[in-house]
Amino acid sequence: MRSNVDFSPFYRSSVGFDRIFNLLENSAQPQGSDKWPPYDIVKLGEDKYRVIIAVAGFAQDDLSITHEPNMLVVKGDKSGEEELQYLHHGLALRPFVHRFELADHVTVIDARLDNGLLVIELKKEIPEEMKPRRIAIGGTGDTIVGESSRQVEDSHAA
Repeated sequence: MRSNVDFSPFYRSSVGFDRIFNLLENSAQPQGSDKWPPYDIVKLGEDKYRVIIAVAGFAQDDLSITHEPNMLVVKGDKSGEEELQYLHHGLALRPFVHRFELADHVTVIDARLDNGLLVIELKKEIPEEMKPRRIAIGGTGDTIVGESSRQVEDSHAA
């Protein structure tokens, strides 16, 4: 299913938001196999998140987590399968890949396997140089542009 929304007016009046528009366009496309295994995404606070994936039957060595730029990739592949003759095979232990788009400055701070659940802790940490700063305005009005002695204060000091 393709999105019928035309984002071209936004491209004309914004700079640097290309990634957001691409995400919106791609969100309408079917995800296919991304529905298995089931998962939850939980917001724990202003800047903390948790991804929980049901991986019953997978050992720690069968799972891999990769943090790429703006992407969290979780892969599971059951290795060392024995040739067994199943009378009933109801456990879905097939390989999977989950891809989660991450906002800028979101990092993985912890991952653990607990009772068949893979729990991945995420945190958004904005670097100091990107945080809002308060700009002090100085001068008497007699200074020429470029000669003024404006001071930059840290917003936390104000």
